[in-house]
Amino acid sequence: MNKRVLLCLLVALFSASLLSAQSASEKREKRKNLTIKEWNTPAGANTRYLDHETKYNADGYKVEEVEYANYGQKSRVTYEYDDNGRCVRQVVYDNRNKPVRIRKFEYYPDGSKKKQYNYLPSGKLESSKEFEYIFSN
Repeated sequence: MNKRVLLCLLVALFSASLLSAQSASEKREKRKNLTIKEWNTPAGANTRYLDHETKYNADGYKVEEVEYANYGQKSRVTYEYDDNGRCVRQVVYDNRNKPVRIRKFEYYPDGSKKKQYNYLPSGKLESSKEFEYIFSN
């Protein structure tokens, strides 16, 4: 491949990755200390109910997500991040706010997920999941 073409390709790839990083950063900036509430209104009804609530921290990362049903909380998930902004731990709670699963994550150097470990609240490993990325031509 021609050196000039290769150089142009590298510049284009670098620019695209820089733009996507800025875009993620801009999105996080807009979500700082944000709470989003989703309300549901059944057809033909005049009342609404809280369906979903998502909370973001001062850095713009999602830290809690709660799903509701007509009886109250259906489930809740909390999120923890490393210094690189990658989610390293999730705790899933049931409708009584008791932990039912703990998920921990490993990442490849490029930031994509490598492995997910699923633990019971007792700390016993229940299962694991590996992520494989295949790019087709």
